[in-house]
Amino acid sequence: MTLRILVLFFLMMSSYTFSQKRIRDYGIAIGVLKTGKFNAITDVAGVKVGQVSVVKGESVRTGITAILPHSGNIFQSKVPAAIHIGNGFGKLVGYSQVKELGNIETPIILTNTLSVPVASEALIEYTLNLPRNENVRSVNSVVGETNDGWLNDIRGMHIKKEHVLEAIKEAKEGPVIEGNVGAGTGTICFGYKGGIGTSSRLLPKSLGGYTVGVLVQSNFGGVLEINGVPIAKEFKKYPYRDKILNDADGSCMIVVMTDAPLDARNLERLAKRAIMGLAKTGGIASNGSGDYVIAVSTAENNRLPYETRSMFNLVKLLRNDEKSPLFLATIEATEEAILNSLFAAETMIGRDGHKIEALPLNEVIPLMEKYNKIGQE
Repeated sequence: MTLRILVLFFLMMSSYTFSQKRIRDYGIAIGVLKTGKFNAITDVAGVKVGQVSVVKGESVRTGITAILPHSGNIFQSKVPAAIHIGNGFGKLVGYSQVKELGNIETPIILTNTLSVPVASEALIEYTLNLPRNENVRSVNSVVGETNDGWLNDIRGMHIKKEHVLEAIKEAKEGPVIEGNVGAGTGTICFGYKGGIGTSSRLLPKSLGGYTVGVLVQSNFGGVLEINGVPIAKEFKKYPYRDKILNDADGSCMIVVMTDAPLDARNLERLAKRAIMGLAKTGGIASNGSGDYVIAVSTAENNRLPYETRSMFNLVKLLRNDEKSPLFLATIEATEEAILNSLFAAETMIGRDGHKIEALPLNEVIPLMEKYNKIGQE
């Protein structure tokens, strides 16, 4: 990573940390469950997020977002996982082995479409170089993407291995920067500037006391709704309005983390509910959209050791009958994460002078007030 990019990255971190606003800052509460301390995927204990934004000149607008389910050697201590495909117009690396074995053995990397191969290579290199992995001969890297080619010179393939490794190295617990950052630097959502968004939900002790955290890379279209308010309809801005395809295609990567003790089967059920959260914002999972959900259980007692003398995995799993509150938490957190990505994003000019405006909050907030959706806890 060049000094210039590093400086830009940390300046962005400083700016967003102290000035960035989210949907709840405007008095708009999504759903009925409580959020965690940071209202972020990092409310799930041990989960870390690292981001590197690559912004150069007038045409490079891209980046990397890394999500780590725990701080240890993930290859040696794998986590139960599942991947659900809402619509498969995408390039998610690692799907088949996760589907077959039900676990993830690397951090999760999000980037742009044409940078998936280099991100995968970097993730493999990172894993092979970890202590205790000296004899490893196979690594199932997990890399997701959306296409930021409208704002970014995607054909220039500006993501390098060092960007991926830096994002992993910089991964931290606590607040997560949103909007025009990391893998969301050059993305577009509902025709407005999209980006990275996150949210979390805490179940009460009577329902298990578990936490669900979601992070999204929003880059898709549809008919925008915010907490049930028909924003796109009011603004007369939605696909097919004039029988012309407009702002419908795109993609959304959704990462769900929970400390609930779930196996791959029930994680896939959880992942399916995230698509319902996307639908509540007005997303339609169009033909050209790659909508993927990666769901992971971080429950420490259920991690899967790479090396063991036992013939058995001894795990304690939540019963099916106890899953519905987690479904609700996932739907709410996904919906809010997507909306946070819009509220935090800022207007951006990129490749060939293309300009994408931020969500016009000066018009949205009066609409929310009109529909009595401000201050609804």
